[in-house]
Amino acid sequence: MDSFEGPPFHPFDWPHEPVDLTGKRVAVIGTGATAIQIIPEVAEQAAQLTVFQRRPNWAAPLNNAPISDEEMADIRRRYDEIFDKCARTPGGFEHEPDRRGFDNVPREERLELWDRLYDGPGFGIWLQNFVEIFMDEDANAEFSDYIADRIRQRVDDPELAEKLIPTDHGFGIQRVPLETNYFETYNRDNVLLVDASETPIERITPTGVRTSAEDYDFDLIVYATGFDAFTGAFDRIDIEGIGGQKLRAKWANGPITYLGLLVNGFPNMLILAGPQIAATNFPRAAETAVNWATPLLEYVWEHGHTRFEATAEAEQAWFDHVVDMYKPFLLRKAKSWITGYNSNLEGHEYGHTRYNIYNGGGPKYAARLNEVADNDYEGITFS
Repeated sequence: MDSFEGPPFHPFDWPHEPVDLTGKRVAVIGTGATAIQIIPEVAEQAAQLTVFQRRPNWAAPLNNAPISDEEMADIRRRYDEIFDKCARTPGGFEHEPDRRGFDNVPREERLELWDRLYDGPGFGIWLQNFVEIFMDEDANAEFSDYIADRIRQRVDDPELAEKLIPTDHGFGIQRVPLETNYFETYNRDNVLLVDASETPIERITPTGVRTSAEDYDFDLIVYATGFDAFTGAFDRIDIEGIGGQKLRAKWANGPITYLGLLVNGFPNMLILAGPQIAATNFPRAAETAVNWATPLLEYVWEHGHTRFEATAEAEQAWFDHVVDMYKPFLLRKAKSWITGYNSNLEGHEYGHTRYNIYNGGGPKYAARLNEVADNDYEGITFS
């Protein structure tokens, strides 16, 4: 990578100053969630954009639109109602899953629902859908075929459309990127897709990228190659517990926590948005964590304690519960950060699951937190 003579960027380090792409030949390596946001923007500015795709991703339209003054006033009026609903839904959004039963609804009605959700805003197509698409192979396959057809309608070249449709996983069992004109971007004359599964990248050269088939010259390379989700930020801090134990060492094979908030062997440490909290809308998840952690600290101070720590037994019981909550869901097979898979990272090879999230949903998670607090913070020792 150091041999490239032009400027390289990872989205994490994107400059605050605008990057002028006018007349530039740009490479984007990756087609994950970040790349799916970047690619349409770069295509509108660059002279030539080449996208290197190893594994295609499912994605759904964001469908952002202007909000009128009247609609905004109505949203503000309903804040309490909106927050209350978010607290009751598994995903922490307004979207309620459809619990009528996939097979109880005629296919014509299923298609009508999917059309409405696909053309609607945000995560509706994912989180307002039938619960069976997350758990049943046949239901997920039928819905994935529907999304594949919608992608084919948006890409002019049929052969190219097939390259943009995942075949190694179904829709919704990994986090769904939201996009604006992502698939239409490949209809532009200045955009080229290189299938890196067919012609892998062999090296970065001083002038660009070499694949097994040819050399490509670029003025700028964007490495949209992902992030070390959930534990990566903690690994970059030298967090040391009892006896000199390092948190990164304890989590080397995957995180283990109590409630996603405490770690045995690391007293007086609270994690507010880390691994094994409920996999929900993260502002809502973080708020739940803060609203539980604050009374815990008040409890510590009121009782004159100076130390609190999760017990090893409570930590193991929570971890076992987290593992059990993976079993009903198809996401247990996913090659994604949900299972800790990122082949760009050492120790994150597919086949060794890292249990990064709690799949029980926001309400069930909050109920467990409340139960712990009501029982004088069972599973935590104080001294």
